[in-house]
Amino acid sequence: MNFLSDTTAPAHPALIEAISAANTGFAPSYGNDPVSARVETKLKEIFETDLKVLFAVSGTASNALSLSVLCPNHGAILCHDEAHIHRDERGAPEFFTGGGKLIPLLGDHAKVSLDALDRALGEIPEGFVHSSPVRVLSLSNLTESGTAYTPSEVAERASRVKSRPAFVHMDGARFANALVTLNCSPAELTWKAGVDALCFGATKNGAMGAEAIILFPSVMDRFEELQARQKRAGHMAPKMRFLASQFDAWLRDDLWLDLARTANARARRLADGLAQANGVEVLHPVQGNEIFARIPEALGDRLMAAGAGFYQWPDGSCRFVTSWCTEHAEIDALLAAARG
Repeated sequence: MNFLSDTTAPAHPALIEAISAANTGFAPSYGNDPVSARVETKLKEIFETDLKVLFAVSGTASNALSLSVLCPNHGAILCHDEAHIHRDERGAPEFFTGGGKLIPLLGDHAKVSLDALDRALGEIPEGFVHSSPVRVLSLSNLTESGTAYTPSEVAERASRVKSRPAFVHMDGARFANALVTLNCSPAELTWKAGVDALCFGATKNGAMGAEAIILFPSVMDRFEELQARQKRAGHMAPKMRFLASQFDAWLRDDLWLDLARTANARARRLADGLAQANGVEVLHPVQGNEIFARIPEALGDRLMAAGAGFYQWPDGSCRFVTSWCTEHAEIDALLAAARG
């Protein structure tokens, strides 16, 4: 009964097979191989636009590197107070930008509220020498509360900052989970809504360890700088074909969407069952593969004694995360323990 995180799940067999298939013969290094080129072509089809892609091994690296080409060292990055870049990346965005200032904002269910965004923009006038000018708005989709920004919600927030010389970054560690819930196209949820750069995560959804930094046309001219920063930071994988091969298999026949649908469906089933237990309160809409619930201490102890793994959230709630391979039997066992 492992509901600790989708990063604890195994990689999907198709992706392991793809790595093995890429392990034949010689290929150019640093992303100049045929597999990387093929994946970029496929991503252009999926997102319905021209783009540039660079593969990375972790979400932290992809977030920090992409932000480093969007935000100057004297600029500010607006994000939600619960955002991964603010809470869980050990200052990597500040480090990689060389001093870019993260300014956390509030909003229900880990979504930046329009009021908070307007207030921040009003308090940071453009051209005021004493404050850090806003240069990036970072949105997480899924959010850190497991909720999804709709295309219109992304566009509303993007339009606020686009009146300045500012960009929109999206942390898409669970982008696939958001996408299948919203039933929209990848283009509608990204560049058509004003997103300039997407960190497209596969690791939480079946990959062994593979992330893609996607630069859309508005910032494609920064690709060479992105490559240079990745190399300088020691994050450029020499044999990048093994990262690209995971995306090659993941994107084939919409496997990435099927895996996300499975994880989301398991989460909804688990959430429905937990909500029926005495004293349990599900705190946020379940719009992906994460459930946040406030549960009585005695119930939490009983679940752990039964072998359930879940994460104690800083606010006192409990987080349960499902994955592409969560079994119905695991959910049944946890709900049986919850019923006592």
